[in-house]
Amino acid sequence: MGQRTSQPSDRVDQEALPHVHFSVSEEGPPRYSSSSSRQFDAARLDLPPTIVVSDPDAGLESERRDSRQELRRSSIYSTMDLVPQLDLYANTLQGRQSRSRPSLEALRRAFHDAESGNLTDDSSSVAAEQGGNEEAQSQQVERAPVRFGWMTGVMMRCMLNIWGVILFLRLSWITAQAGILLTWLIILTSMVVTSVTALSVSAIATNGKVASGGAYFMISRTLGPEMGGPIGVVFSFANALACALNTVGFAETVRDVFQEFDVVMVDGTNDVRIVGFITVTLLLIISLAGMEWEAKTQIVFFLVLLVAFTNYFVGTVIPASPQKQAMGIFGYRREIFLSNLLPDWRGAEGSFFQMFAIFFPSAIGILSGANISGDLKDPASAIPKGTLMAIFWTTVSYLAISASIGSCVVRDATGRINDSLTGNTTEGCVGLGCTLGWNFTQCNEPQSCGFGLANNLKALGQVSGFYYLITAGVFAASLSSALAFLVSAPKVFQCLCRDNIYPYIGFFAKGYGGNDEPLRAYLLCYFIALAFILIAELNTIAALISNFFLCSYALINFSCFHASITNSPGWRPSFHYYSKWAALFGALISVVLMFLLTWWAALTTFCIIFFLLGYVTYNKPQVNWGSSVQAGTYNMALSYSVSLSGVEDHVKNFRPQCLVLTGPPNQRPALVDFVGSFTKHISLMICGDILTELQTQTRPQNAADCLVKWLNKRKVRSFYTAFAEDSLRVGARHLLQASGLGKLKPNTLVLGFKTNWREGSPDSLEDYINTIFDTFDSNYCLCILRMMDGLDVSDQFDCEVNQGFEPDDPVENEDNQSPERSSADVLSDNISNEQIKTVFQNDQGKRTIDVYWIADDGGLTLLVPYLLTRRKRWRQSKVRVFIIGEQHNMEEGRKEMILLLKRFRLDFHDVVVVTDSEKTPHARNLKRFEDMVSLFTLKDEQQDGVSAQELRQHTPWKISDKELEAFRLKSERKVRLNEIIRRNSQNAALVLVSLPVPQSGCPSALYMAWLDTLTCGLHCPMVLIRGNQQNVLTFYCQ
Repeated sequence: MGQRTSQPSDRVDQEALPHVHFSVSEEGPPRYSSSSSRQFDAARLDLPPTIVVSDPDAGLESERRDSRQELRRSSIYSTMDLVPQLDLYANTLQGRQSRSRPSLEALRRAFHDAESGNLTDDSSSVAAEQGGNEEAQSQQVERAPVRFGWMTGVMMRCMLNIWGVILFLRLSWITAQAGILLTWLIILTSMVVTSVTALSVSAIATNGKVASGGAYFMISRTLGPEMGGPIGVVFSFANALACALNTVGFAETVRDVFQEFDVVMVDGTNDVRIVGFITVTLLLIISLAGMEWEAKTQIVFFLVLLVAFTNYFVGTVIPASPQKQAMGIFGYRREIFLSNLLPDWRGAEGSFFQMFAIFFPSAIGILSGANISGDLKDPASAIPKGTLMAIFWTTVSYLAISASIGSCVVRDATGRINDSLTGNTTEGCVGLGCTLGWNFTQCNEPQSCGFGLANNLKALGQVSGFYYLITAGVFAASLSSALAFLVSAPKVFQCLCRDNIYPYIGFFAKGYGGNDEPLRAYLLCYFIALAFILIAELNTIAALISNFFLCSYALINFSCFHASITNSPGWRPSFHYYSKWAALFGALISVVLMFLLTWWAALTTFCIIFFLLGYVTYNKPQVNWGSSVQAGTYNMALSYSVSLSGVEDHVKNFRPQCLVLTGPPNQRPALVDFVGSFTKHISLMICGDILTELQTQTRPQNAADCLVKWLNKRKVRSFYTAFAEDSLRVGARHLLQASGLGKLKPNTLVLGFKTNWREGSPDSLEDYINTIFDTFDSNYCLCILRMMDGLDVSDQFDCEVNQGFEPDDPVENEDNQSPERSSADVLSDNISNEQIKTVFQNDQGKRTIDVYWIADDGGLTLLVPYLLTRRKRWRQSKVRVFIIGEQHNMEEGRKEMILLLKRFRLDFHDVVVVTDSEKTPHARNLKRFEDMVSLFTLKDEQQDGVSAQELRQHTPWKISDKELEAFRLKSERKVRLNEIIRRNSQNAALVLVSLPVPQSGCPSALYMAWLDTLTCGLHCPMVLIRGNQQNVLTFYCQ
């Protein structure tokens, strides 16, 4: 940050700081200059100054650098408050110096800091920042990465990929089979699919800066890593295989040329392997030489193709020689055009969809420009413009070639010159050739001709002016496509490796040179392509490749649709000529085409995608790209929450939605695990943390995120919310009122038992009991969990304890370490270290869950153990219900309770009627209770001149003799009930006891003694539980 004052400051050591010059305009915002001759006039200062840092010893070179630097500009409000600028929003971009705006706290303290003269650090930060910019700029100049525009980087690449071998070797045959009209329909249908996909790509590419990675980057950043990861693997592999296919296509053409001149190296198959090996190796060398050399090679291929097209169209207007006429080539003729207008299906492949399946792979090259998005000057502008222009011009060229070849060449011809008709005799002649002076009847009727559109795949070369220029076009088309795929696959795979979605592939993420070339990924792609070239059996793989690309198109279109339909504020593409419904149509038609082309390949593709998707979903990679899936999840959650608010509560849908006062959840894992055991996948759980003012100031900013990560790592489905307040009671009251949203609000408060209530401060005891009172006043249910060893494990982390949640035992610092250890260190240690295991994470086997249903609270006391038994760890546990009864009608009471439980459809193992609850407790246990409360007894006769009423106002937790006597019977009942519990439940896994409701006028210490008495003496966890006296169970259907 710069110097934050509008007047010259003599508090700062001028020798320690760079020279700072101020430039102020009276008519507008500040101007910026690095000239050392500018002087600052303090009297004229009306606006905050512009701060320019320069080095007086840098000379002319420094001045030139300073003129190129981006300067930190201040707003009119404050010298610290910055005007909007790009660098404040570009912190995540590679190769750009990171800058950050001042925090709100810094802005609020700016005037105080200026008065105190604490400015040196800010000025130094400006100097350091400018120095960092100089270093980054010098590195950028040294690297000088190659960047391409929309023509050479996108349009030309896409056109080269779309102009493939299908154009030269299959389009004429497709025209003969489907006719000109249906061929145009095939071309236009493919164009619609690719155009819709291109529009979707354009929208995604203009919705923020696009880095390298092409289709993978777009899909993953839009739909998230779950869908992006599988597509990254499949798309990279498909590009590598496409490189092999195009290389084999080139090698087969070379072999055919060799065979025309009777040149054979080994045999037909091995000749293809040898030429393919040499070709892909040369392409690898070109790729390793850098993108600049690769681009120059593509320009050469593009020029060769233009020459080939010119050669073809010139050949169509040259008068046909007798040799060409014998092969069915007559130039533009109206009758030929009309005869080739309609389809003439032949052979097993004679159908519209078969022709479409053969033609469509020529259109898969529309992502060639997007795949090198990291090497484009302006991807947001280049990708839409270049891709759409490439689709337009290639579609025009396909339509023109299919119409022209269908107007010049008949379907069948013999190729023999002596088949020409002499004179006007056409007797016995059948077919179109008769009107053109040729008799092709001999092969026309049995369809066994060797020439013509339907029989000769080299018709384009024969029509052209010079045959071998078309051969050169085939070479250029196949090699350019192979080179483009060889470059695309490593670029996409490098981006996938850097995201660390899948293991063991990070080795291929490293880049080299100014363009960050993925040399390791190049070699991997080379070996994959070479392996399939050597196999030389790619017909099966070719079907998979088309399906892989169609799957990519489907997901790109769905990404655009999903991002649009979620209405996320972050979806703001600068390319507006798209439609979400068109994108959805493109996604659906791509999936339909996958099955129409090759159904088994489509099934294979989906199996691979689902397998990779399952892996990513299971591992949950730690990435957050702000995907549309997150936006959609938010929309659904918001919509369902709002709709749920209009639904009245019903007893059948009651769920214990718990607010758990855990403090930091990692310090009370047993409390978290207990509540998570009966709320996971069932109801709401919120971990509440009450912070003091001191803890709020020292608490790291990422503390909440660390605790949420701790919960996720423990597989606990819970929210975490912190509230700053001085006392437990006030904080809990606010959390009870403010937590939740709509119907998703807590209805049950869960506390840990305050084990140290006798040794702790009386104020904390009063706070704890008043929190219980407030819970019942708010009509909430209440659960209190007590563990034999306590709940707090903060001493194992050597951390400072939240004062709202005192530890069970005093924490001793054994190593004399500083007690003010950073909370951030504690949290990070807890995340990285193995989490503490609690009893609630163990398999409980066939042990019992004992429920002492002393008072009818609406059924919550029965519902919680039932929910526990639905969990895997508690499934085999037997639930026993204990009720209070009388000896003379014990059996009747037991039968009534069994009938009630059956109507509730609760699977309970046994019902036990306790008939001796009114017996006098043992003297030993009674003595223990009296000793417990004696510390809090207020002796009336021992007060000297001070009334008990006045003393009670100052010590409300104290128990007077009168109150002790008034509640004596209730106290004895609690002691007796504890004896019954210890007698029956020594071996239980969990004990639940109805919580007594505190009466008004009951001192907090006496009530706490009751709770302590009820729960003492057992080694298993004990839960004091109380509903809000409203039914949570019903045996009715409505």
